[in-house]
Amino acid sequence: MCPQPFVDNSTFTEDCMSMILYVPTTLHADSSVPTLMWVHGGSFMVGSATNPGLDGSALALATDSIVAVIQYRLGALGFVAPNNQTNLGLRDAVNALTFLTTVLPSFGGDPSKITVAGQSSGANLIRALLAVPSAQSLFQSAILQSDPMDYGFLSSSDQVQLQQYFVSNLGCTATDSACLNALTADNIVNGAGLWQFNSSVYVVPAATQSEPMRVVNDGTFITSTLDSTTPFPRVSKPILLSNVLDEGGYTIYGSFPTPMPEAEYVAIVNASFGETRYEALIGSQSYAVGTTQNDDYRPQLQVLATDSVWRCATWTFARNWVSNGGTAYVGLYSVGASYPGNSAVSFCTESGVVCHQDDIEIIFGTALNPNSAQSALIAEMQARYKSFLYCGNPNPDDSSYADWQAAGTSDVNAIMLGSTGDAPIGACTPSFWGQSVAYDYQVFDI
Repeated sequence: MCPQPFVDNSTFTEDCMSMILYVPTTLHADSSVPTLMWVHGGSFMVGSATNPGLDGSALALATDSIVAVIQYRLGALGFVAPNNQTNLGLRDAVNALTFLTTVLPSFGGDPSKITVAGQSSGANLIRALLAVPSAQSLFQSAILQSDPMDYGFLSSSDQVQLQQYFVSNLGCTATDSACLNALTADNIVNGAGLWQFNSSVYVVPAATQSEPMRVVNDGTFITSTLDSTTPFPRVSKPILLSNVLDEGGYTIYGSFPTPMPEAEYVAIVNASFGETRYEALIGSQSYAVGTTQNDDYRPQLQVLATDSVWRCATWTFARNWVSNGGTAYVGLYSVGASYPGNSAVSFCTESGVVCHQDDIEIIFGTALNPNSAQSALIAEMQARYKSFLYCGNPNPDDSSYADWQAAGTSDVNAIMLGSTGDAPIGACTPSFWGQSVAYDYQVFDI
């Protein structure tokens, strides 16, 4: 894996620019099948191509395609350089795409049929790829699972502050090459890099606590924010966007293990969103006080976190994408497979709960001992992904599955994945999030 904190130093190396290719044995050089290039998540700080559940064998066989799971530089080494370079981890993904266009024909892959996909910060990186003009010819479509779109890309001015702060904690000046070259990867990722991750939000609030080192809208490599703060560019690629039912569950219930009274809920919403947004949120039916039984407002706070960071922000992105020429399909997982580590939060093990990351082993078909509902959804999603990889539409021919309608400029037609019908709209209307209540990227003007 690439250098990162929280692991033994012997498990990572700076020589980490690699990928794993999963190639069905039935392919031959002139097969010309599509490829799914997967980008792992981990807040741009941790993770690798061998993360749990990312064995692409079953997915490659089910979709009759090649699956490539890539690695990219993480944390300070990928996103905060002393010499003011930016987006190094994103450039790694572009290099991976360029590499694939060269080698895929040798494995039976068509280099003109690459779909990029990822989950969480991996999906965030996929969205950044959609904003890189020089990369557009390298892939045909994109899949974004659980992208925390509320955060937005960092602005160049914020990045400058964060880089200056990073250098101040390195113990070297930005121009002292001898000092910088003497630093080990461990010095960087477990020293200044980990400090940067934990404290950046206090230097630049827009950095957030979850993805303080991330993609930067530099105006050259990336030329659009791809959000509602600047004019949205004309687009044409088909994209597939999904969220899980309880995206915020792990964070909220992990941070607040005991019931939350109304006064605490009110204080947290006010502190998190500021007075102006607080008034609008508390005044809405979706997040109002006085509507929760047993004086526990964690369920309400969980919905608020899910809507603000993930679901409603994703739906706004879908409307923007469609309004500017693209095609988008939107879905919400009501069934998942509990991802390793999520069991640390008991809420995520409850029946009917689908926490962040619980979609990964559904897509890859790597869930251990799946029940009937999980098995059915694995088969459905792999069939839908196969169709999307081949023709940009997640509706297989001669299928018994429900018709997955493309999003419109107002109604995104979000389908339930694992149950029937459309996802409830709730507060994810065009007039509420992004209008009455601003997203963080609008508040911080990034």
